Amino acid sequence: MSTRPALVIACGALAREITTLVETNQWHHLRVQCIPAKIHNTPHLIPDAVRKIIHAARDDYSELFVAFADCGTGGLLDTVLEEEKVERLPGAHCYEFFAGSEAFAALAEEELGTFYLTDFLARHFDRIILKELGILDHPELRDMYFGNYKKLVYLAQSDNPELTKLAQDAAVKLNLVYEYRRTDYGDLETGLTRFNESIVQWQN
Repeated sequence: MSTRPALVIACGALAREITTLVETNQWHHLRVQCIPAKIHNTPHLIPDAVRKIIHAARDDYSELFVAFADCGTGGLLDTVLEEEKVERLPGAHCYEFFAGSEAFAALAEEELGTFYLTDFLARHFDRIILKELGILDHPELRDMYFGNYKKLVYLAQSDNPELTKLAQDAAVKLNLVYEYRRTDYGDLETGLTRFNESIVQWQN
């Protein structure tokens, strides 16, 4: 029986939620290593970044799990994980695994022109969306980026009035209809719980 901890290789945008789940459920044998969320601006770099951590972690951890969705890699992340024999969270992006695949598909079908926020994106909206896309300095870019969108859906992981207000403000800034959906942690919690259970079973 191995006494080594297991490692969750996580997207930095999920760090707060994963840490909360680990602490709340007292998964003391799980460790978390995050890749900065800004890597989503260059998704082609995600597969190699994940592979690098996998190789560095092999000797120190009993098992590995990747808390990323595909995140715009076009299947390249799955190719790496298949080669390395490491599992990841299901889905194309965090919106899907927070909302659940069926619920997200229904949302997308209801209105194709929908922009989504999570707790992380609501908290960092001005920096990630307005500043990094250049909209703060060039307001005319807003309609270039979001002119075809009609609705902003806030997929909320927590009951946080401050984040709800930030999400509402984001909808106003993008001139979009606002909608709130409480998702909690969705398949993020399900996936991590399953990984934890597999570790506990293997260790016993």
